[in-house]
Amino acid sequence: MNRARPDRPLGTVIGLAAAWAAFFWLVAQQELWGATMRRLFPQVSTPIYERNTLWELTWQHLGLTATAMGLVIVIGVGLGLWATRRQGREFLPLVNNLTTVGQTFPPIAVLFLALPLVGFGGTGAIAALTLYALLPVTRSTVLGLQAVEAPQLDAAQGLGLSPLQQLWRLEVPVALPAILSGIRTALVLTIATATLAPMVGTGGLGVPIIAGLGADNLALILQGAIPVALLALLGELSMRTLERWLTPWRPTAE
Repeated sequence: MNRARPDRPLGTVIGLAAAWAAFFWLVAQQELWGATMRRLFPQVSTPIYERNTLWELTWQHLGLTATAMGLVIVIGVGLGLWATRRQGREFLPLVNNLTTVGQTFPPIAVLFLALPLVGFGGTGAIAALTLYALLPVTRSTVLGLQAVEAPQLDAAQGLGLSPLQQLWRLEVPVALPAILSGIRTALVLTIATATLAPMVGTGGLGVPIIAGLGADNLALILQGAIPVALLALLGELSMRTLERWLTPWRPTAE
């Protein structure tokens, strides 16, 4: 049996806020991480990354992810909207091909391909992350807008709605679940892929992972991998909660 989702799931929001608070508390406990890693890996001489605190690395990672996702949403949704309008419809195959290019190559290849254009550092990492995450957002926007049926469009035109009114009152609400789903996929993808950003000269939670791989140090690898996994999980849950808030009309299985 299907029923509409309850409006404003306050309990879910409170639980999610508590989970985020617990995450930030955890990454702020540098001494706790050091003591735990020394106990788990007593044979390791450097059980914790010492050049930056885990708190600093986490915020660097969040900064990279937030900047890249902002660009992905603006460019991806914008491309999807334009490619489904009359003036851009003939370019739809080209848009699909261009956004697919980013995921044709492995993430590390995308990072290094961006270097000749933007150089080392944060700019190169953000450009590569943006290119790599464009596909799910653009494609979900296109598919969501194309899901609007012809009788619905005819009815909107019959009511005298202008093309802009038709877009915002009919097409965007119908496409919104698909768009949000694409953004959720891109967010998790970006959080994970950002661990490779230190290889082009920037920071983030990938720093201890790469340092640990180079030194065969599992303690350092875990110091970056555990927060990244938790961050991806929290990002996924946050987006699902946002989807329920923004699309309360969608049915859910009981």
